[in-house]
Amino acid sequence: MPKLRRLSGPEVVSIRRQFGFAVVGQHGSHVKLRRLSATGQQQTLTVPNHRELDAGTCRAVFRQASRFVSPNELWPRFYTD
Repeated sequence: MPKLRRLSGPEVVSIRRQFGFAVVGQHGSHVKLRRLSATGQQQTLTVPNHRELDAGTCRAVFRQASRFVSPNELWPRFYTD
């Protein structure tokens, strides 16, 4: 069974940048990333900028990103085989 990776905030930001998101701001320990979709709609995601994210937070970040990026593309970056 695949296991969820324990990622840090900066690692998640790096993963999101691979899919065209750019950092647009930071408020406290949360980083806001944004990109424009093919239809011109703004897609915004928020990531806690912590040294290590809890498992539940990593799953929530994965679900949030899956709204805009194919889960098949995200899966290998968030889960191990």
